[in-house]
Amino acid sequence: MSKASSKVAVVMPSVAEDKIITARAKSDPDALPLSAKQLSEMAPLKKVIGRPKSDRKKVLLSVRYSPEVIAFFKSTGEGWQSRMDGVLREYVQKRSGTGG
Repeated sequence: MSKASSKVAVVMPSVAEDKIITARAKSDPDALPLSAKQLSEMAPLKKVIGRPKSDRKKVLLSVRYSPEVIAFFKSTGEGWQSRMDGVLREYVQKRSGTGG
């Protein structure tokens, strides 16, 4: 037996319904349609939300660490992966003589 889709179907209004909706929106001073300038300045939501792009790109990699190492860094709380990266970068700087 197949599962019913959990997605809600979006039903677009007919042309007549759209005209009624637009007329009612125009008559409400708190719900006026956006101007052409406002529409041109809008950005897709995907571009607005989320973490900003970093100048320092990181490489996605699968690696295995001992359970004790992971337990230690996880015990330091949120951001443990960044702290772990910092410790490794510090090690690299000391070993490569680039200072820090």
